[in-house]
Amino acid sequence: MSAARGLIHESISVGSFQCNCHVLADERTREAIIIDPGDEPDAILEVVKDLGVTVKALLHTHCHLDHITGTRAVKEKTGAAIHIHERDRNLYEGLKQQYASVLAMFGFDLGRGNEPLPVDGFLKDGQTFTFGAQSIGVIHTPGHTPGSCCFTIESAKERMVFSGDTLFAGSIGRTDLPGGDLETEVASIRSRLFTLDPDTLVLPGHGPETRIKAEKADNPFAGDGP
Repeated sequence: MSAARGLIHESISVGSFQCNCHVLADERTREAIIIDPGDEPDAILEVVKDLGVTVKALLHTHCHLDHITGTRAVKEKTGAAIHIHERDRNLYEGLKQQYASVLAMFGFDLGRGNEPLPVDGFLKDGQTFTFGAQSIGVIHTPGHTPGSCCFTIESAKERMVFSGDTLFAGSIGRTDLPGGDLETEVASIRSRLFTLDPDTLVLPGHGPETRIKAEKADNPFAGDGP
């Protein structure tokens, strides 16, 4: 992937679970994508308005409720195409049931959620999305959910991977929810993410950023260790 100049990147943490949502845009054409419009659609749309961009696609690292609750409203306002991995389709279509499960499992009442809109396309491993002079690639990294994906992009300054809930700074995504599998997640991290350039900036679905080299060296769940 060649580095493209003029990449705009704005992030915002949204919702009760503080999901990291990202707006990426081409500086010249003002075409944009959004990764994980998880909640607080008005706040996300305010970023879009402030940047003066046109959103082409909504890309989802996976379909847990904290990563898709804002999708419907953002789609309705922007017309952007909704993309998820097909193996997370049941999670996406069962958004309201996810809200009920959170209440039943944790006693955390988030409301009822909304009825999701139809998906416009399914993410494929190795697929590339373009917006202006920019391109972002899809890596299928199952484990946290069957359809978990990461997205890679390179700007003039930085190689980046948006890791969703697959890889965190010093941790990995939980695998005790339906569809999760620890061995599969660790294998995805080691074979798909740890093979990226060591200096790649990792932007997780929650919490602070990190680097591939730091996680490969020290991550207690998936790293090489001391």
